[in-house]
Amino acid sequence: MIQDGMDVTMDYALTVDGVVVDSSEGKEAFRYRHGTQQIIPGLEKALVGLKVGDAKEVTVLPEDGYGQYEAGRVIEVSKDQMPSDIGLEVGMVLGGVDAEGRPIRGTIKEIKDKAVVMDMNHPLAGKTLHFKVKITEIKPSA
Repeated sequence: MIQDGMDVTMDYALTVDGVVVDSSEGKEAFRYRHGTQQIIPGLEKALVGLKVGDAKEVTVLPEDGYGQYEAGRVIEVSKDQMPSDIGLEVGMVLGGVDAEGRPIRGTIKEIKDKAVVMDMNHPLAGKTLHFKVKITEIKPSA
């Protein structure tokens, strides 16, 4: 049974706005350790108590997923601060670290003469997520 400290393996499909945006189909099943915040809170809560072979559909609202979309997280960055060895394109996702050393990523929304407009929101921020999951393995973490 799924509870904190268990290694869980599952097949899943994630649908947003009626479109499948991620799935384990054709790939190795997804693995995570329950109770360690490796998956979004709304999904983790919904999986507690499931057993191998159980299938479930889970709807996760933004506040229990990737958060609400925040317009204030759209920023302008001077082109001087952008990598010079790549051709910048709208839609490109760039990664880096913030002042505290935490990983960050942003999507280029617009390229201006001297600056780049970056959206630092997660691509699924503000979205209601619909998961279909099937639990394929549960074992105590090593």
